Amino acid sequence: MTTLRTERPTVRARSGRRPLPPIIFLLVLALIAGGVWWNVFHQDAELQAEQDAACAEAEAAPHALDPATVSVRVYNASDQGGLAQSVADDLGARGFTIAEVANDPTNREVTGVGEVRHGVSGKSTAAFLALYLPGAGLWQDVRSTQQVDLVLGPEFVIGESLATDDVVDAALAEADEAAAAC
Repeated sequence: MTTLRTERPTVRARSGRRPLPPIIFLLVLALIAGGVWWNVFHQDAELQAEQDAACAEAEAAPHALDPATVSVRVYNASDQGGLAQSVADDLGARGFTIAEVANDPTNREVTGVGEVRHGVSGKSTAAFLALYLPGAGLWQDVRSTQQVDLVLGPEFVIGESLATDDVVDAALAEADEAAAAC
């Protein structure tokens, strides 16, 4: 009896090598995916930090107050005569309570258009008043009341330096919108 032999393909002997190109490809792909995820998380952290800073700034922004509740002393620290009275008349017409009008009683040097002096409890009142004098600095002193001083500097120009009610309202609206976004 004869046995038929079927032909089988020859089996190659294993050489012991691993498939290196697919492993390298998978490693490169894993590195790219890790880089993408790191970038996403890094950008998210930056955006969160920016939002936190914007919200902190919005909290510090001045809030609308009734001008009748703001007591202001208007001081002239410039060489222009009658400047404090002119500004006091303008602020009084806008509803502010004018407590005093005089030359600056301190020896503090004022630069620019002026500064708003206040105590710890008058910080928000001073920020509100500073909206009316763009470019004015804020100076905190030791007073315990909400009384604020508007000190007019050498660069103050009558009719130009005080902000209009529309400009102040726009600044307050912008601050309210920023606070609402937080």
